[in-house]
Order: sequence, then structure tokens, then C-alpha cells
Amino acid sequence: MADTRKTVFVVDDDLTSLAVAKVALKERYNALTVNSGAQLLKILEKSIPDLILLDIDMPDTDGYETIKALKSNSRTTDVPVIFLTAHSNSESELRGITLGAVDYIIKPFSAPLLLKRIEMHLTVESQKHQLESQNQELKAQHHELEQQKHELINFNAKLQEMVDVKVKTILELQGALLRSMAELVESRDDITGGHIERTQSYLGTLLEAMKTRGIYRDEVAEWDLNLVLMSAQLHDVGKIAVKDSILNKPGRLTPEEFEEVKKHTTFGGEVIDKIMESTSEHTFLTYAKTFALTHHEKWDGSGYPKGLKGEDIPILGRLMAIADVYDALVSDRPYKRAFSHEEAVKIIREGRETHFDPILTDMFLSISDEFGAIASALGSRSL
Repeated sequence: MADTRKTVFVVDDDLTSLAVAKVALKERYNALTVNSGAQLLKILEKSIPDLILLDIDMPDTDGYETIKALKSNSRTTDVPVIFLTAHSNSESELRGITLGAVDYIIKPFSAPLLLKRIEMHLTVESQKHQLESQNQELKAQHHELEQQKHELINFNAKLQEMVDVKVKTILELQGALLRSMAELVESRDDITGGHIERTQSYLGTLLEAMKTRGIYRDEVAEWDLNLVLMSAQLHDVGKIAVKDSILNKPGRLTPEEFEEVKKHTTFGGEVIDKIMESTSEHTFLTYAKTFALTHHEKWDGSGYPKGLKGEDIPILGRLMAIADVYDALVSDRPYKRAFSHEEAVKIIREGRETHFDPILTDMFLSISDEFGAIASALGSRSL
């Protein structure tokens, strides 16, 4: 069975002291006696003990010089040293402690006291090594955690990049499908060509002004503005259910025909409801349904399909009402000429608090020049 006892070197030029120390230590420790400091330093080249009992008064190399050599060597600097001396004065004790000794025992020593002092310092040293080991382990664990953290950050970044690409692809696909559907509807109503693109641009201008000026701040904060703009393309999707003979009539509609056209709002809501049944993503469809159902409602309650009034009309419907009417005014129709930008602005101003939300009307009036620029750039058929 392996010997697990600690090793103690006893260094003294007095043979009697060495013999007494070895007898006192032999039951608990592996004790090696050394008769000079020079011999100790040679032995330490091959073997390092757990503790050294070092006499101060020795010829040639005394205890002070020996401990200086021990502390200057990286292999032995941490070995605890207890000085043995016949001098019981504070000056020599202070010098020994200053040079690095952990204790100071007066000769002749008591064996039980010597054993207790050794035990105490070896216990402290053992605890010190345990703490150092634990500290090293904690440092290693911390380093590993930091590595894992960086790996996780890199992984998340790559994952987010993949998600962003996927989301972008899905949004582009959704946009393409919505635009195709909107263009399909618009192709049946050739007198309003480009209407969807222009109203989407007008709406974007209104939304940007609302966000910048803090108008209806709480409501706007809850919207995904990109999806709002995307879904606006479907505001007239219900026209797909209106008869071609009415939709493309080259003249003013009869009251009965106009009632049929008015149904495009509820038809639009029903079309979007059908789409909702086959998808789990409803945000932009909810916006689209709001646009389809409410863009012909009027502030004074005289609009359709439900005759909603004032703030009962969703803000999105109130916004689209301005964009939709402006584009209708500045575009040619078989039953009317295209109004100028200035005339259209005047008509919308006059519709404040009857047709349009007064707050949004005032905002429109302050940015109406941007509407004129969009109409010119996107080719409304204004005279």
C-alpha cells in the first residue's frame, strides 16, 4: 500500500536535535534529517518536501541565507518553513517571518507542540492548495463558459441571419402574391390603372407623417408598418366579385349599379376571410380586411358598408379614405375629368369633419405637395 504520509525535512547542525525531531515525527510523517543548509539545497534539486523545519544557527549557510535561497527558487518558494532556534527574541523572530517563514519554534521544543504546529501549517497549506485548485477549476470552467458563450453568440448570429433571409424571402413571396392578386383585380378595372400603386405610395407618406409627428402615437406603435403598406394593395380586392359590365361601364352608374359596386367592400372582407382560413399568419390579412371593409366609411357616418361614424372607423380606414379619394379626384374617369392637384386638395379640405378625420385631414393638408409629386411620378391621368 502506498505511503500517503506527508514528508518533513529537518535541517539542523546539531545531531541531538535531529534525533529528537525524527523520533517525534516518525509516527505521523516521513522525516528526513539534513545537517546543513547547503546539503538541503542539493537534496531539493531532486525531492521537494511538504514542510521544512529549519534551524537558524548553522555554520557556513545559516537559516536566514537558506530560506532566501528557498524563496528565490520557483520550485521551493511555496514550501512552508518553520524556524527552529534557541534565540527567544522578537528581533530574530521578526526577521525570520519577514524572510518568509510561517512559524518560529524555540528549542528545546516540546514534541506535542511541534507536531501540533506542523499539523496546523500542513492543514493550512492543504486548504490553500485546495482553494488554488478550485480557483483553477473555476477559471477553467469560466473559460469554457466564455467559449460556449461566444460559440452560442456566433451560432445565434448565423441563425438570425438565416431567419432574416427566410423571413425576407417569405415577405417577398407574400408581396408578390398580394401584388399579383391586386393587379388581377386592377386589370378588370382598366379605368383605374395604377390606382393600387399610387394609393400605396400615398398611404406610405401619411404613415411616415403620423410617425414623425406622433399623431395617434399609441395606435401606430402597435402596427407593423411594412405589413400595413403591403396589405393596402388589397383594399379593392372585392371588386373581383363585381360584374364587368358595371365595373367597366363607360359612363355614370345608375343607383342600382352603384349599390352593386358598394358591395366590393363586403366582398373584399369575405375574400380575405377565406384566405385567413388557410393560413396561420393573420397580421397583414387583418390589416387588409380593415382596409377593404372601411375605406369608404365617412367621418359623419354617411359612408358604406356599415355607416360607421367618427372614431368608430378604424384609423387605417380613415387613412385609406384620404389616399383613395385623392387618387380618384386627380385621375380621369368616363364620367368626369381629372381634377388638378390644387382642386383635389380643396375638395379634401372641404370634406374635413364630414368625409374625413379632421386630424388626418390637417396632416394631409400640411404634406399635400408630396401627394402631388407622387401623382406626377406615377402617372395619374390628371388633366
